[in-house]
Amino acid sequence: MPVHANIEPLLWESEFFQLKCAKLHFSHTAPPVHLADLQPWALVQAKVPAHCLGDIDALSKLGFQLAEGEINFSLMPGADHAAAVLADNINNSLIRPAVKSDIPLLHRCATHVFVFSRFRAPWYNERDSGRFYATWIEKAVLGTFDDQCLLALNEKGQPQGFVTLRATAQTEACLGLFAVFPDARGQGVGRRLIQAAKQWCLQQRRHPLGITTQLSNIAAIRLFISSGAMAESTAYWLYRGQNDSI
Repeated sequence: MPVHANIEPLLWESEFFQLKCAKLHFSHTAPPVHLADLQPWALVQAKVPAHCLGDIDALSKLGFQLAEGEINFSLMPGADHAAAVLADNINNSLIRPAVKSDIPLLHRCATHVFVFSRFRAPWYNERDSGRFYATWIEKAVLGTFDDQCLLALNEKGQPQGFVTLRATAQTEACLGLFAVFPDARGQGVGRRLIQAAKQWCLQQRRHPLGITTQLSNIAAIRLFISSGAMAESTAYWLYRGQNDSI
C-alpha cells in the first residue's frame, strides 16, 4: 500500500538544526510518496496514529525508522478544591510567572532535564535536543511562543520546576514544557505545577487543556492520569534520514 502525503518543508527547524528538514502530511488526495521524493531532504518526519499499522509498514519500506511514541491527554481544569488551594499558594508566592532574570537558570535546566526527546541521535546532533528546549523555555518566558511560564517555588522562594502554557484554537489551551528540577523530585512539585496549569486555564477561561508526552515517560503519564487527565490518542514519530537505507 503506497503512502499518500504532501511533503512540507520545515523552515524553522531546518535553520535551527542546520539540517534540511521536512514533514509528511497524510491525505487520501495527495500523490503517493516515492523514494525519489525523499532524497532531497536530510531528514523527513512522519507522525502516524498508532492504529495506522498499514501506513507504518509502508513508511518502513521507504526507510523510515521509529524515533519515539507519544500520548495525548485532555484535562478539564474544573473549579475543584485543589484549584482553590492553589489560589492560596499563588498568593503565598509558591507559584509565580517566570521573568527575564529566570532565563539563565531555566536555560541550564532545560538543556539537561529533557532526557525523553524525539530530537535525538542518530538523526540530530547530541546537543541539539538541549539547545531546542533551552530556546523553547526562553521563548515561553518572553511570551513569543508559549504564552506563560509558571514556576513552582519552595518556601525560600527558590524555583523547583516549571510549566509552560499556550492558548490555542478558540477557547482551548495546551501544556508545552513541564519539568521538575532533579533535586526537588518526590516533593509533590509536579502535582503543584499541574494545579497551577489548571488555575491558569480557569483564569483565562480556557478548556480543555491538551497535554502531550512521550510514551517512554512513564512518570509523567502516571502524574497526568492521577491529576484527572484522560488519554485521547497515541501516535508514533518515524524519521528518515539521508543515511537510512531500505
